[in-house]
Amino acid sequence: MFKRVLVGVDGRSNGRDAVALATRLIESGGTLTLAHVHSGEVGPLHARTPSLAAQEREASQLLLEQERAASDVEARLVSVVAASPGRGLHQQAEAEGADLLVVGSCCHGVFGRAMLGNDTRGALNGAPCAVAIAPRGYAQSPHTIGRIGVAYNGSEESKTALAASRELAAQTSATVHALEVVSVSSYAFAGLMAASIGDSLEMMLEEANTRMKELPEVKGRAVCGLAGEELAAFGEEVDILVIGSRSYGPVRRLVLGSTSDYLERHARCALLVLPRAAQHAEISATELSGTGEWLQHQ
Repeated sequence: MFKRVLVGVDGRSNGRDAVALATRLIESGGTLTLAHVHSGEVGPLHARTPSLAAQEREASQLLLEQERAASDVEARLVSVVAASPGRGLHQQAEAEGADLLVVGSCCHGVFGRAMLGNDTRGALNGAPCAVAIAPRGYAQSPHTIGRIGVAYNGSEESKTALAASRELAAQTSATVHALEVVSVSSYAFAGLMAASIGDSLEMMLEEANTRMKELPEVKGRAVCGLAGEELAAFGEEVDILVIGSRSYGPVRRLVLGSTSDYLERHARCALLVLPRAAQHAEISATELSGTGEWLQHQ
């Protein structure tokens, strides 16, 4: 499914978690690259003292070799100079045409949860490829991907996620499980829901369950609730959760919406976020601009 996979490592356990997840997502015969980002010549102190930059390059290369050996993988090694880790990974993914970027969770996150540091999160928003996030401790309990979860609601983004889930399932002999969340208005939680609104929700849930059961080769169901919370809980039932990114932003770029943003902090399994498909992007861009000029400025 993914032929060119880039993994960010920094000498800590979260990088090895990312490598472990990458080995389960990369296609047989694909190219795995480990990247370490350091400030190098862009740092003010290093610019004044060239020898420090050279020392940092050597230290970066040594770190990469040690991480490759510790993870016991065959991988290319790339030392990247950038102002921040997230920005460096973003730029490197674009430079080598990666179709997947894998990162580990913040070391301060809850064990078994996917949680990114703010610096990395900010730079990954707009990434030129899919992004996978390994939950903390993933490398300590490696397992095959047997159950793939997908967030589905009939949108183009969710259809892209479902197609990717099926492709991954074919590669790993896994089963696909889909969940549609029927949103509940905030006033419902305040005990102000009228009977008619309750009836409407029940009807919407019934219709959603019918749609989910009609999806071929997928075990689907629908629930009422808040999308982020329900999908995060759904993550406990699967080995990886696949979601599509929101429908705005440049073509083939990953742009985070409120649900994916929530899941990056609360997902209870590995998370795979896909950029929107080119065809849908072109449609959305035309609708937004009215003239199609929006695409020419991206």
